[in-house]
Amino acid sequence: MDTINPKLKLSALWLFILLNVIFRDIHQFTMKSHLEMLLTGIYNGTKVTETLMLIGGIVLEIPIAMVLFSLLLKRKYNRIANFVAVVLTIGLFMMEPPSDMDDVFFKVIELIGLIAIIVTAGKWRADVNSAL
Repeated sequence: MDTINPKLKLSALWLFILLNVIFRDIHQFTMKSHLEMLLTGIYNGTKVTETLMLIGGIVLEIPIAMVLFSLLLKRKYNRIANFVAVVLTIGLFMMEPPSDMDDVFFKVIELIGLIAIIVTAGKWRADVNSAL
């Protein structure tokens, strides 16, 4: 039987997703193409604007917020928020195709983590004590 509090488990899973995203991005800094993008402000033929940076920040805020919301929200709203956040995260993070093998690796790991969030939120029974 799973004895980990669902709130803690969901928060830890979102932190796991977030760390994978961060380290995938940090790993990209070692690539010449990424450094050229940073220096020129052009990514895949698109000019990187303040608006695009804001959109990227909003997208990244989803898992950041879910680390906290998973701990604070009551079960009913927590489950809804996790389902919505997973759908948005999959849609937004997985929209860009992987550029190399390590990108594939990190995206697969992130997808496994997101599936674990759906399973955890889906199996969270009302009678499980969710108080911390």
